Amino acid sequence: MKCGDGPHTFLFFGVWFFLVLTGDVQVGEIVEPIVAQELDTLGFDLVELRRGGSRSRPVLEIRIDRRDGTKVTIEDCATASRAVEARLEAQALVGEQYVLEVSSPGADRPLKTAADWRRFVGRRATVTSGALAGGKQEVEILALDGEEGAEVALVRDPKGREFQLPLVEVTQARLAFHWKR
Repeated sequence: MKCGDGPHTFLFFGVWFFLVLTGDVQVGEIVEPIVAQELDTLGFDLVELRRGGSRSRPVLEIRIDRRDGTKVTIEDCATASRAVEARLEAQALVGEQYVLEVSSPGADRPLKTAADWRRFVGRRATVTSGALAGGKQEVEILALDGEEGAEVALVRDPKGREFQLPLVEVTQARLAFHWKR
């Protein structure tokens, strides 16, 4: 049943839409697994999913990466956008007024999984963690070791000091991007 086909549908749909796209918890719990599954069938990984925009015009921002390690193309973004849009609309998770943005992760991509940390050994990252002096620091990723769920990154701070950083203690990490002159 579409929005407006029955006397109670609009209220239900309006509330459902509000719940799904206005909070990070709902986006993470409801929309993220659906988007990740759809992207997985296409050979993409979901790097990041964020809700932005306004209540009247929500924006769902999706960052994807290719599983084969090659660069994400405009065609990849278009393919992913069409597939995700169809899935979200088929499951009535979005209304008529929303914007879906699909893009590559960008130069300052988030590091969310151990695989991300392994992939970017040798690169610099801005890391937020209670284990760091000041809570946030830019570090160079030197290596990653440990059992699944208990991985530890070997990192180097700007003063050249090397130390171990348990990934479970990292609250946020993004690749650091610096323009070269």
